Amino acid sequence: MRIDIITVSPELIKSPFEFSIIKRAIDKKLVEVHFHDLRTYALNDYGKIDDYQFGGGAGMVLMVEPIDKCISKLKAERDYDEIIYMTPDAATLNQQTANTLSLKENMIILCGHYKGVDQRVRDLFITKEISIGDYVLSGGELGAAVLCDSIIRLIPGVLGDETSALTDSFQDDLLSPPVYTRPSDYKELKVPEILLSGNFPKIEEWRNDQALERTKKIRPDLLED
Repeated sequence: MRIDIITVSPELIKSPFEFSIIKRAIDKKLVEVHFHDLRTYALNDYGKIDDYQFGGGAGMVLMVEPIDKCISKLKAERDYDEIIYMTPDAATLNQQTANTLSLKENMIILCGHYKGVDQRVRDLFITKEISIGDYVLSGGELGAAVLCDSIIRLIPGVLGDETSALTDSFQDDLLSPPVYTRPSDYKELKVPEILLSGNFPKIEEWRNDQALERTKKIRPDLLED
């Protein structure tokens, strides 16, 4: 998989890719991540990439021309399965979306900034828009990092045990059950006996029951369908 990230703040987004699971995936060449500074495609020597809104109003808007130049250059080099725009006014990222995107080969992620991008960027280039929640950040960089983490960890070979991702919350529209490790008794709080029994069919039944109960209590909306 190859991911190209277009941003006005490459320094802000690079660090999450330099540690832990994502770094190991890059080192193992399971994924390539490339960062593209939008100012490289600025309209003048002053790095102009934004302008005032037509019709007035507070906040600057990223211009269509620099983004067009960057995306067109990338598309001339390879085909892309998705060109994604990170924006709060879009469908919220969920596990099903991450699962689907993890099967793609090449994608571009455009990070919004300021008041967003000229609508013509969205009309001309964007194939998918994603939000990470109903709130506004200073830019799309943190959202892009979250999206990439959710995708990359699903690529075969990234996690030490590939079945681990299959038992995460939301994979079956349920929250994960409680998990425990040593010691079995801590400050009079004991690990449930069933988990120490070695009876794996019963353990799996307990986990399914716990997952259902936690979902009913914390996220009943997941069960509405």
